[in-house]
Parts: sequence; structure tokens; C-alpha cells
Amino acid sequence: MQEEFEKLTVLINRLNRNMKKIKKQSMAEYDLRSAHISCLYYLYEHDGAIASNLCDGCEEDKATVSRALNYLEANGFIIRRDESAKRYKCSLHLTTKGREAGKKINEMNRYVLNAISDGLTAKEKSEIICSLSLINNNLEMISKNDEKQEGFE
Repeated sequence: MQEEFEKLTVLINRLNRNMKKIKKQSMAEYDLRSAHISCLYYLYEHDGAIASNLCDGCEEDKATVSRALNYLEANGFIIRRDESAKRYKCSLHLTTKGREAGKKINEMNRYVLNAISDGLTAKEKSEIICSLSLINNNLEMISKNDEKQEGFE
């Protein structure tokens, strides 16, 4: 049992590390980090948004999204429609540079999904996603329960 747990945690960490590396390499010309990429992709797919939507859609906390938006705005990827409103409540949109990066992110996502699916049937892909979703939901439940308890017995 312990060996399975170790294999699972190592594999998940390696998957996460490889995805971050792919994102960083493919977006090196724009000098973007993972949170920047997530925000740009969300804005690209939804043709703009407000920051609170980005928190939910990118599954990032307010501080991470705020830092990402500071960077993206300062580097010409996004604009605010209403400069007088607080960024958290105003509509954010991609600039031409942001749309170009968003398009490249979309292409990268499509390429990666095709490459990692190579050799898998549609059923196998569906089963993997279903299994990972179930594992994630179970881990979320455990983490919420553990917040209420002091330790394991």
C-alpha cells in the first residue's frame, strides 16, 4: 500500500513538473509563468473577464491572480476597459499582443493533448480523466476533513 502511495505521489509531481516545463518552454518568447499562461488562456477563451472569474476559472487564489494581472498589464498583454474601477471588478481584455499569446497557448494545449493521447483510445482517455477526477475529489474531501481533525488515528 505504501509503495502504491509513493508511486502515485511521485507520478503526480512529475506530471505537474513536466506540464509547467512545457508551458515555460513554449511561452519563453513572452517570458510568461504558469499563472500568466492560465490567465491569458482564460481571457482568450472567454473574450475577456473580471478578476474574480479568473480566480474561479484558473483555480488560483486572489493574490496569485492579482500578481499575474499586474505583470500582464505592465507588459502589454491586457487592458482594463474602465481605468477608474478597481481591477478586481473591471472588465479585462486582451491586447493584440495578448491575443497572439492566447492563440499560441491554445495551439500549445492542442498539441500537448494530442501528443499525450498518442496510443490511447477515446475510451482510455475518458477513463483516465474520470479516474484522475475521482482521485482529486477524494483528496479534496480528505484535505477538508483533515482541517477539522488534529491528526490521523
